[in-house]
Amino acid sequence: MLRALARAAQSAALLPAAASGMGGAAAEALAPTAAAAAVCGGRAAWLRLPAARRAFSAAAEESGESISVTFKDEKDGSEKTVKAPLGKSILEIAHENDVELEGACEGSLACSTCHVIVEDQEYYDKLPEPDDDENDMLDLAFGLTDTSRLGCQVKCHRYMDGIVLRIPSASNNQQ
Repeated sequence: MLRALARAAQSAALLPAAASGMGGAAAEALAPTAAAAAVCGGRAAWLRLPAARRAFSAAAEESGESISVTFKDEKDGSEKTVKAPLGKSILEIAHENDVELEGACEGSLACSTCHVIVEDQEYYDKLPEPDDDENDMLDLAFGLTDTSRLGCQVKCHRYMDGIVLRIPSASNNQQ
Protein backbone atom coordinates (compact mmCIF):
# COMPACT_ATOMS: atom_id res chain seq x y z
CA MET A 1 0.00 0.00 0.00
CA LEU A 2 2.81 2.42 0.86
CA ARG A 3 4.50 1.73 -2.48
CA ALA A 4 1.24 2.43 -4.31
CA LEU A 5 0.84 5.75 -2.48
CA ALA A 6 4.45 6.66 -3.25
CA ARG A 7 3.85 5.94 -6.96
CA ALA A 8 0.69 8.05 -6.84
CA ALA A 9 2.55 10.93 -5.23
CA GLN A 10 5.31 10.67 -7.82
CA SER A 11 2.74 10.65 -10.64
CA ALA A 12 0.96 13.61 -9.08
CA ALA A 13 4.21 15.57 -8.94
CA LEU A 14 4.65 15.11 -12.69
CA LEU A 15 1.17 16.38 -13.56
CA PRO A 16 1.79 20.13 -13.17
CA ALA A 17 4.75 19.86 -15.55
CA ALA A 18 2.63 17.97 -18.08
CA ALA A 19 -0.24 20.41 -17.75
CA SER A 20 1.92 23.56 -18.01
CA GLY A 21 2.61 23.03 -21.68
CA MET A 22 -1.08 22.54 -22.48
CA GLY A 23 -2.87 25.63 -21.23
CA GLY A 24 -6.59 26.31 -21.21
CA ALA A 25 -9.19 23.61 -20.69
CA ALA A 26 -6.71 20.76 -21.16
CA ALA A 27 -4.60 21.94 -18.22
CA GLU A 28 -7.72 22.46 -16.11
CA ALA A 29 -8.89 18.93 -16.97
CA LEU A 30 -5.62 17.55 -15.58
CA ALA A 31 -5.78 19.57 -12.35
CA PRO A 32 -7.91 17.11 -10.34
CA THR A 33 -5.88 14.11 -11.47
CA ALA A 34 -3.32 14.34 -8.67
CA ALA A 35 -6.00 13.73 -6.07
CA ALA A 36 -7.61 11.07 -8.24
CA ALA A 37 -4.34 9.19 -8.66
CA ALA A 38 -3.73 9.23 -4.91
CA VAL A 39 -7.27 8.10 -4.12
CA CYS A 40 -7.02 5.27 -6.63
CA GLY A 41 -4.01 3.79 -4.89
CA GLY A 42 -1.58 4.74 -7.62
CA ARG A 43 -3.66 3.31 -10.44
CA ALA A 44 -4.10 6.08 -12.96
CA ALA A 45 -7.84 5.44 -13.28
CA TRP A 46 -8.38 8.98 -14.47
CA LEU A 47 -6.55 8.11 -17.69
CA ARG A 48 -9.51 5.95 -18.74
CA LEU A 49 -11.65 9.03 -19.24
CA PRO A 50 -10.37 11.27 -22.04
CA ALA A 51 -10.25 15.01 -21.35
CA ALA A 52 -12.93 15.66 -23.98
CA ARG A 53 -15.28 13.22 -22.26
CA ARG A 54 -14.58 14.75 -18.82
CA ALA A 55 -15.33 18.18 -20.29
CA PHE A 56 -18.55 16.81 -21.87
CA SER A 57 -19.72 15.41 -18.53
CA ALA A 58 -19.14 18.70 -16.71
CA ALA A 59 -20.74 20.78 -19.48
CA ALA A 60 -23.72 18.42 -19.78
CA GLU A 61 -24.37 18.54 -16.03
CA GLU A 62 -24.28 22.33 -16.06
CA SER A 63 -26.64 22.50 -19.07
CA GLY A 64 -29.51 21.01 -17.09
CA GLU A 65 -30.34 18.50 -19.84
CA SER A 66 -31.71 15.16 -18.71
CA ILE A 67 -32.83 11.80 -20.02
CA SER A 68 -35.41 9.27 -18.90
CA VAL A 69 -34.11 6.19 -17.04
CA THR A 70 -36.34 3.38 -15.75
CA PHE A 71 -35.26 1.14 -12.88
CA LYS A 72 -36.99 -2.24 -12.41
CA ASP A 73 -36.38 -3.85 -9.02
CA GLU A 74 -36.47 -7.67 -9.15
CA LYS A 75 -36.88 -7.87 -5.34
CA ASP A 76 -40.33 -6.33 -5.17
CA GLY A 77 -41.30 -5.93 -8.83
CA SER A 78 -41.44 -2.15 -8.53
CA GLU A 79 -40.63 0.12 -11.44
CA LYS A 80 -39.54 3.76 -11.25
CA THR A 81 -38.85 6.15 -14.12
CA VAL A 82 -36.72 9.17 -13.28
CA LYS A 83 -35.20 12.16 -15.03
CA ALA A 84 -31.42 11.75 -15.07
CA PRO A 85 -29.11 14.72 -15.66
CA LEU A 86 -26.53 14.13 -18.37
CA GLY A 87 -23.06 13.32 -17.06
CA LYS A 88 -24.14 11.70 -13.79
CA SER A 89 -23.59 8.01 -13.12
CA ILE A 90 -26.44 5.53 -12.88
CA LEU A 91 -25.47 4.97 -9.24
CA GLU A 92 -25.73 8.69 -8.49
CA ILE A 93 -29.09 8.88 -10.25
CA ALA A 94 -30.42 5.91 -8.27
CA HIS A 95 -29.33 7.38 -4.93
CA GLU A 96 -30.72 10.84 -5.74
CA ASN A 97 -34.10 9.27 -6.57
CA ASP A 98 -34.39 6.80 -3.67
CA VAL A 99 -33.89 3.77 -5.91
CA GLU A 100 -32.57 0.74 -3.99
CA LEU A 101 -29.16 0.32 -5.62
CA GLU A 102 -26.53 -0.37 -2.97
CA GLY A 103 -23.13 0.95 -4.10
CA ALA A 104 -21.23 -0.23 -1.00
CA CYS A 105 -17.90 1.19 -2.22
CA GLU A 106 -19.52 4.54 -3.08
CA GLY A 107 -18.57 4.30 -6.74
CA SER A 108 -14.86 3.56 -6.33
CA LEU A 109 -15.00 0.36 -8.43
CA ALA A 110 -14.21 -1.87 -5.46
CA CYS A 111 -17.41 -3.95 -5.32
CA SER A 112 -20.25 -5.17 -7.52
CA THR A 113 -23.23 -4.02 -5.45
CA CYS A 114 -24.33 -1.42 -8.02
CA HIS A 115 -24.77 -4.15 -10.64
CA VAL A 116 -27.57 -3.38 -13.10
CA ILE A 117 -28.80 -5.25 -16.15
CA VAL A 118 -29.56 -3.31 -19.32
CA GLU A 119 -32.84 -4.77 -20.58
CA ASP A 120 -32.47 -3.84 -24.24
CA GLN A 121 -29.43 -5.12 -26.15
CA GLU A 122 -29.57 -2.07 -28.45
CA TYR A 123 -29.02 0.28 -25.50
CA TYR A 124 -26.27 -1.96 -24.13
CA ASP A 125 -24.47 -1.88 -27.49
CA LYS A 126 -24.44 1.95 -27.43
CA LEU A 127 -22.59 2.07 -24.10
CA PRO A 128 -18.80 2.25 -23.98
CA GLU A 129 -17.32 -1.20 -23.35
CA PRO A 130 -16.52 -2.01 -19.72
CA ASP A 131 -12.81 -1.84 -18.96
CA ASP A 132 -10.84 -4.66 -17.34
CA ASP A 133 -11.39 -3.35 -13.79
CA GLU A 134 -15.16 -3.22 -14.28
CA ASN A 135 -15.17 -6.70 -15.82
CA ASP A 136 -13.21 -8.01 -12.82
CA MET A 137 -15.85 -6.63 -10.44
CA LEU A 138 -18.72 -7.84 -12.65
CA ASP A 139 -17.34 -11.38 -12.34
CA LEU A 140 -18.32 -11.16 -8.66
CA ALA A 141 -21.85 -9.86 -9.33
CA PHE A 142 -24.98 -11.82 -8.45
CA GLY A 143 -27.07 -12.76 -11.50
CA LEU A 144 -24.50 -11.72 -14.11
CA THR A 145 -25.84 -11.49 -17.69
CA ASP A 146 -24.46 -10.52 -21.10
CA THR A 147 -25.85 -7.00 -20.60
CA SER A 148 -24.64 -6.45 -17.02
CA ARG A 149 -22.88 -3.22 -16.03
CA LEU A 150 -21.86 -1.47 -12.83
CA GLY A 151 -23.98 1.61 -12.21
CA CYS A 152 -21.00 3.57 -10.93
CA GLN A 153 -19.24 3.19 -14.29
CA VAL A 154 -22.06 4.22 -16.64
CA LYS A 155 -22.55 7.96 -17.14
CA CYS A 156 -25.79 9.30 -18.60
CA HIS A 157 -25.62 10.44 -22.23
CA ARG A 158 -28.30 11.53 -24.71
CA TYR A 159 -28.22 8.20 -26.56
CA MET A 160 -29.39 6.48 -23.36
CA ASP A 161 -32.74 8.29 -23.23
CA GLY A 162 -35.41 5.69 -22.42
CA ILE A 163 -33.01 3.03 -21.11
CA VAL A 164 -34.50 0.39 -18.79
CA LEU A 165 -32.26 -1.07 -16.08
CA ARG A 166 -33.07 -4.12 -14.00
CA ILE A 167 -31.75 -4.31 -10.44
CA PRO A 168 -31.04 -7.94 -9.47
CA SER A 169 -32.87 -9.42 -6.49
CA ALA A 170 -29.62 -9.75 -4.51
CA SER A 171 -26.10 -8.38 -4.51
CA ASN A 172 -22.75 -9.92 -3.71
CA ASN A 173 -20.63 -7.64 -1.53
CA GLN A 174 -17.03 -8.88 -1.68
CA GLN A 175 -15.62 -5.58 -0.40
